[in-house]
Amino acid sequence: MEGFHIQHQLEEIAGKEHVRLAEPMKQHTTFRIGGCAQYFIMPDSAEVIQKLVKFCRENEIPCFIMGNGSNLLVSDTGYEGVVIQLYKNFSRVKTDGTRLYAQAGALLSRVAVCALEHSLKGFEFAAGIPGTIGGAVVMNAGAYDGEMKQVVEQVTALNEQGEIVVLGKDELELGYRTSVLQSRSYIALEIVIELEHGEQEQIRTRMEELKERRTAKQPLEYPSAGSTFKRPEGNYAGKLIMESGFRGYQVGGARVSDKHCGFVINTGDATARDVIELTRHIQDKVQKDSGVMLELEIRKLGDFS
Repeated sequence: MEGFHIQHQLEEIAGKEHVRLAEPMKQHTTFRIGGCAQYFIMPDSAEVIQKLVKFCRENEIPCFIMGNGSNLLVSDTGYEGVVIQLYKNFSRVKTDGTRLYAQAGALLSRVAVCALEHSLKGFEFAAGIPGTIGGAVVMNAGAYDGEMKQVVEQVTALNEQGEIVVLGKDELELGYRTSVLQSRSYIALEIVIELEHGEQEQIRTRMEELKERRTAKQPLEYPSAGSTFKRPEGNYAGKLIMESGFRGYQVGGARVSDKHCGFVINTGDATARDVIELTRHIQDKVQKDSGVMLELEIRKLGDFS
């Protein structure tokens, strides 16, 4: 199918105002790195998402689903295909008793504030994680002894056949940075979390405490994709990286944070190639020094050959 016809069909499905061409991906990732997406779409309903995915599959057009790009490294050459962003246009949040219903594009920080406003406790751990709730469930995000598996009750998702399905918490197979959504390439649409009634000031105090800890320990003043590597069993990636002498180590504009060695930061002009070269140096040296092969936690999109 020719480019003009693809563009026209995408605009018919999602609305012309929600479709962009040759969109710079550095504007849509917290790393602030990446070339252009051929087509970039910001849908506003589950029905539109379903139609877009079906169209791409039927026409064999590469398609990638993303949130706010907080865990994503896009290649310098960009992405030849359709990027569907579930973010601001798909981010409604509502409460019903102790249950909170959030569309996949809602930021975790916004969901946490909603919980606070309704005096619901149990979601404080997620307030400072810079991602969407959809992405957080897919990878079972967590911090400060909390993780999504502790609060998720139900997820409405789009399965591989393009059908909308509802999965209970026991069906999600939530493990360390993984889930059935990830292993089966399901697309999270709506998440239901179950919380408890609490004292609003205690919830606020806990959120502030975790915010201060995060600010003190993490290089939030620089663009990054959060923790670069997964935590190896029985150890910590940042500790191993520091012990291998990489604190402050730099390739091009990509640098191992002096504040927290588990973070690779963009000092201003880093390329995706810089980041990948740096992470490969780290993986090789850490494996040589400790016998541990660090696994990337950040997702890669595009051509890295």
